Amino acid sequence: MQTAAVPELAHTHARPVHWIATATAMAAVVAIAGFLQPDAAKASQTPGERGTTPLTTAAAPDTGAVAFPLDCGSNGTAVEKKASGDLDGDGVPETVAVVHCNAGGGTPPSGIYVLTKPVVKGAPPRVVATLVDPKEKQTVADFDVRDGAVAATLLGYSSDDVPRFQPDVRQQVKWRWQGGKFVRSTGAAAMGV
Repeated sequence: MQTAAVPELAHTHARPVHWIATATAMAAVVAIAGFLQPDAAKASQTPGERGTTPLTTAAAPDTGAVAFPLDCGSNGTAVEKKASGDLDGDGVPETVAVVHCNAGGGTPPSGIYVLTKPVVKGAPPRVVATLVDPKEKQTVADFDVRDGAVAATLLGYSSDDVPRFQPDVRQQVKWRWQGGKFVRSTGAAAMGV
């Protein structure tokens, strides 16, 4: 039998008193944590400040029940990306969806649609704006909804001779709700989102 190089330490043997002391200490920590709660949140936003909108508890429209205005035949549609935010400053979030036809392969053109809550309770959300129509033959690379604006990177083609798998036009765009409609900006103005 081989002897240990390090002498046996007395404190390495746990006894019932050690387990009871540890359990009592843990119970005390949990009890104290239950009494020490943070104060209620007091942050608020005021409507009209640039980049802010009123807080809301309304749910954003769901893309699952929407019939998007795409002609996909029997293939159906696919929601590739979606994001929500209050785009018109009314305190109720809209949903923006990047949608294309189910193609099974390749890169079908995308549409970008803005959804809002239904007018009639129980009805599906409504498509209220088409920001990019699939007929424009573009795909969406990057996409975001932030600070009341929709930003996207659109990929397209300079001519019909460009292979569909290799878009040669890249455009940064942004839409913001102004004067009762979505206003599109491109280039440097779109990069500010």
